[in-house]
Amino acid sequence: MTPAPFAPAGAHPGLIFMAQVACEVGPLTSLGPCPSGERRFVPLHGGTVQGPELNGQIVPGGVDWQWARADGVLEIAAHYALRLHDGALVEVRSEGLRHGPPEVMARLAQGQDVPADAYFFRTLMRFTTGAPHWAHLNAVMAVASGQRQAHRVVLDVYRLT
Repeated sequence: MTPAPFAPAGAHPGLIFMAQVACEVGPLTSLGPCPSGERRFVPLHGGTVQGPELNGQIVPGGVDWQWARADGVLEIAAHYALRLHDGALVEVRSEGLRHGPPEVMARLAQGQDVPADAYFFRTLMRFTTGAPHWAHLNAVMAVASGQRQAHRVVLDVYRLT
C-alpha cells in the first residue's frame, strides 16, 4: 500500500513588514565561562521603531541576555519596552540565534561592520500591552532579520499571518 501524499493541515504563514527597530546598545558584560558556555548581557540604551505598523521609541533600560554556546551559536533573549507615538507602552520579548563562519563572528566581536547576509541573525518576537488601541499586538507573533553593528542592532520585523 502506498502512503498518501503529505499535505499541510492549513494555510502556510505569510510575512507582513511591521517596522524596523534600531537599538543603541552598551558594552557587553560577561559572567564568564559557565557549564553550558559563556553567559553575558548587553544593556539596551534606547533607539527607534519605525514602519507601517509601529512607530515610536525604545525605552532605555532593556537587556539582551546572551549565551555563547560551545558550538559557536549565540542564543539571544532580549527584553525591552517600546513607547509608541501615542504614548502607549508595549513590552517586547525577542529570542533568537546568531551564527556564522568563525572569521565573520570574530569581525562582529571586534565591532566591525559586516554585511547582514554574511551571517544568520533571526529572532522570534512577542508583544504585550495594556493599551486598548494596541491590544491586537497581544496576539501577534513576529520574526525579525537582524544586523549587529558596532554600537547598535537593527531588526527588520515581520508579522506572521
